[in-house]
Amino acid sequence: MQKAWSYRGRAITPSDILFIRDLIATHPEASRCALSRLLCEAWNWKQLNGAPCDQTCRGLLLQLDRAGEIQLPAMRFRPCNPLAQRRLPEPVVPDSRPVSGPLSLLLPLEIQPVRRSPDEPLFNSLMEQYHYLGYEQPVGEHLKYLVRVRGQVIACLAWSSAPRHLGARDRFIGWDQQARRRNIRLIAYNTRYLILPWVGVPHLASHILGRMAKLVARDWERVYAHPIYLLETFVDRERFRGACYRAANWIVVGETTGRGKDSQSRRPNRSIKQILALPLHRRFRQLLSQ
Repeated sequence: MQKAWSYRGRAITPSDILFIRDLIATHPEASRCALSRLLCEAWNWKQLNGAPCDQTCRGLLLQLDRAGEIQLPAMRFRPCNPLAQRRLPEPVVPDSRPVSGPLSLLLPLEIQPVRRSPDEPLFNSLMEQYHYLGYEQPVGEHLKYLVRVRGQVIACLAWSSAPRHLGARDRFIGWDQQARRRNIRLIAYNTRYLILPWVGVPHLASHILGRMAKLVARDWERVYAHPIYLLETFVDRERFRGACYRAANWIVVGETTGRGKDSQSRRPNRSIKQILALPLHRRFRQLLSQ
């Protein structure tokens, strides 16, 4: 009996494996990358924004090759891994003039998405220099924002795909495992929030979060062609209270286990963090569970 395969939520049947073998045999000169593109085209395997699922397809082909189900052509070159060998962002000298006073005198703020823009290196550098966790290159769907007042950068926010397994979050939503696999992409995760150290304005942090809720939802759908219905983040209670999130109507839904996704035991190996969430739709539970 042939083994049943599943990859990233897609069932791979014996006939699919036969098709891949025929595809490889029909294109003996094709590289692994070319075969991935051909398979995406043959299966009409696309992301919601219309781009082929090329990276996912490459992962599937590699897994089948390692299991002996198919035989890929020899690797022609080994690309460097930018995540494993990343360079630190180049340092910048920011405009560090003190910003203080009542929030009303600073409005309106300019909140600008900067991913793949000339300002992205500035964002990366500010995070590396001034956030206690430093800069981390996101993977998957993500957005980056700079917040300015009269042209001066005062804050940075990063958003990315949500963690797949988060018990307290999953119980808060009430979805099952299948719904989570289908709809995890409909949640955005606030991975970094930085108010620059020379900024001291009461209520600024919660005001920015309130503005961001609408902007992230709008920009995510524009860039990735699907909506998001929930925002989430972690707060390290050993360092912060999370007051700005609660003031912006975020809800405390529980705590992490402190183990991390790669833990091999039930013992915490990092600080336990508070989980906060912000529903973006009144029927978010129904939409995420369908």
